[in-house]
Amino acid sequence: MLNLTPRYTKTCIDELPTALQPLAAQSLTLARLYAARGITEPAELDIGLSGLLPAEQLHGVAEAVRLLDVAIDDGLRILIVGDFDCDGATSTALMMRALTKMGAVVDFLVPDRFKYGYGLTPEIVELGIKTYQPEMIVTVDNGISSHEGVARAQADGITVIITDHHLTTKETPPAEAVVNPNQLDCHFTSKALVGVGVAFYVLGRLAKLRREAGKSTVQVSQYMDLVALGTIADVGVLDKNNRILVHHGLAAIRQGRCCLGVLALLEQAGRDPKQLHAQDFGFVLGPRINAAGRMDNMRIGIECLLTEDWSTAQRLAQELEQLNRTRRQVEGEMRAQADSIVQTLAVDANADDASTRAGESSDIIIHNQSEKTTDNDHKRSIVLYQDDWHQGVIGIVAGRLKESHYLPSIVFAPADTQKTGDEDAIKGSARSIAGVHIRDAIEQVAERYPNLISHFGGHAMAAGLTLKRHNFEAFEAAFDDVMAQIDHTVFAEQKFTDGPLQASDFSLWFAEHLAEASIWGHGFAPPIFDGIFEVLSFKVLKDKHLKLSLRYPDVQYPIEAIYFNFDSSAWDYRAKQVHVLFQLDINEWNGKQSLQLMVKDLAVVENS
Repeated sequence: MLNLTPRYTKTCIDELPTALQPLAAQSLTLARLYAARGITEPAELDIGLSGLLPAEQLHGVAEAVRLLDVAIDDGLRILIVGDFDCDGATSTALMMRALTKMGAVVDFLVPDRFKYGYGLTPEIVELGIKTYQPEMIVTVDNGISSHEGVARAQADGITVIITDHHLTTKETPPAEAVVNPNQLDCHFTSKALVGVGVAFYVLGRLAKLRREAGKSTVQVSQYMDLVALGTIADVGVLDKNNRILVHHGLAAIRQGRCCLGVLALLEQAGRDPKQLHAQDFGFVLGPRINAAGRMDNMRIGIECLLTEDWSTAQRLAQELEQLNRTRRQVEGEMRAQADSIVQTLAVDANADDASTRAGESSDIIIHNQSEKTTDNDHKRSIVLYQDDWHQGVIGIVAGRLKESHYLPSIVFAPADTQKTGDEDAIKGSARSIAGVHIRDAIEQVAERYPNLISHFGGHAMAAGLTLKRHNFEAFEAAFDDVMAQIDHTVFAEQKFTDGPLQASDFSLWFAEHLAEASIWGHGFAPPIFDGIFEVLSFKVLKDKHLKLSLRYPDVQYPIEAIYFNFDSSAWDYRAKQVHVLFQLDINEWNGKQSLQLMVKDLAVVENS
């Protein structure tokens, strides 16, 4: 049997919160799902725009709006400085579209990640001055740590407005206005806004101010497609506020009320906008836009989101499609190399264990498919570097390593010497597991060894850093020392379940209803269920996918299931019953739909 952790243990209507019992009378399963995610009142599921938190809660928003209003009226040259990921691209496009409609003189600049790195650096300010002669700089999705860049801009008399969402433990830069729900002294209830969400709030408040004053303005809610895309692509926590934003952006795209670039990207991916789901922002649209920043320059992605010409949108979407294919190829090669390195280290670690049975190992332990756990005598992180790895893909590779080994992972590649002037500089991208705040862990290393890390920043689950190549081994050891202080139970992966389904839930209707019942994603986990099924038949596809035909008690028809990338050597061909962890899915083939279980894990029931 699988070792699973129930998200919710109440199984009957009377045990649920009183306010959810009417819903439970219609669907006990759906009511259980909501209760397990902290929903106690139906009002918490309301998705009207009126349910959004008020902008006035955002510290600094009033001053930012006042400065922007004056800049538009006075015709000041405004320069938007964005980030080179999808959140930064959508934030920049949103600012450009809304401010232009309000009559602003505005342009944008996105740092080339390979030449200038991240944020409002002095070099970016100087490039902006040389190219655009701005009188005001507005950052989106960056700037909260850019003290030097702010000082450089202000030295030339440039007004700086920072809009960001990244975490900081230090004082904010002395910009003329700073809007960030995660800055010190900000009491905005939701800390989960991503960069494009912060930009949306600033622009919405600005539009309201100008509307009340009878000035040129715009309905900012018409750009919700950009807000939804950036929120999901940046893995924003889906609290109620973000769910409202994503819901309306998703609805806009399904109705064709979105920028042409989004439609062109969906065309490239072969997706029907009317059938779009929230997860498609992260798996279909996001990677194609991110490919511009990873492999070339994010300006291509932003221009795709800005163009009002369909043929131009198609051309730019095709360029992004090709960049994404190149990214996938490079990523595949790097992942194979990384897996090989980790496998080698695991063999060495096991050999050391077998020969010594004592002392601390300095190597990485590999986890099998069913249980990903670490041992106190082994490293609790994966930290890798290769001279020929591509800087634009290290974050993806780190994420894959984290997923496959359930360990905090950091992957480094050489930094661009044109930017640093230092051939010894390397840049790293980190991804973490639940319970390990990766940015804070890196900060602990920086505090213990002040000369080890040149720069760092990020979130609980993702971060970036720069250090010298000759400091790599020292950083690797120091980081693992920090991991060693964390309770070992954190490194044992928990697999959650929403419990069993009722027989009536195994239907196309319920699968469709479930998909549309809410915006599922990070922080509002997609429903996942488990149950014991009879095995009617099976086959292995392409030597790596397990296809099953199953029977469930009181269900009168076979239920199809698929387990992608399954280790076929682990399958017991004599199995009569299996315990399955799965998500409900709808399989479309030759114009027909059928219910399908997407298997996430399974175990043969003993004595079956």
